[in-house]
Amino acid sequence: MEFMLDTADAQAVKELSEIMTIAGVTTNPTIITKSGKTPEQVFDEMNAVLAPEQKFFMQAVATDYDGILEDARRICSLRKNMYVKIPVTHDGMRAIKQAKAEGLNVLATAIYSPDQAFFAAMNGADYLAPYVNRMCNYGDGVQWVRELEEMLELNQLPAQICAASFKNGNQVHELIVAGVGAVTVAPDVVRGMLDHPGTQIAVNEFTEAWEGAFGRRTFA
Repeated sequence: MEFMLDTADAQAVKELSEIMTIAGVTTNPTIITKSGKTPEQVFDEMNAVLAPEQKFFMQAVATDYDGILEDARRICSLRKNMYVKIPVTHDGMRAIKQAKAEGLNVLATAIYSPDQAFFAAMNGADYLAPYVNRMCNYGDGVQWVRELEEMLELNQLPAQICAASFKNGNQVHELIVAGVGAVTVAPDVVRGMLDHPGTQIAVNEFTEAWEGAFGRRTFA
């Protein structure tokens, strides 16, 4: 599976990429505006820390068909492995279809139901981003993503789910167990999944035992 970070914080990406295998980074207009930086700054900082093989996703801001396509072309021209995120509105669905006809990399976003995602997959979207936690306001978001996975498999559609909008690590865990193809997770949620107090307790016990026996804190 692909594990991605949902953030505009390049430093967090750098730090987590050093200790984890990070496939890419997703952003959206809200994440970027909350960062206090311009989209150009976010791109430059992120591009500086991402390896060529890591993917980067930025979202079209225009809401009309022509504007979305213009944004999509601009975004996808920025670097190798660049993807445009397009919401699954009516104009967005049209734009996804055309963008793929032009060979652009597309992630369909702002998905609240398996059916929306399925139609975006039929239009050729490479990735589908169901908003798991927000979907839970309308039903069982985790179960809907499982159903979407089955819908794609049964209909032999190559689109990959990139589950997004997680409130906690347990939601991420459930979808990893379900075999989802990709997730994008905020750094604070990732750190919560990485860190467990028991690990440090165990390490402290090992160190104390070794130092007590051999008078040193290294192997040799």
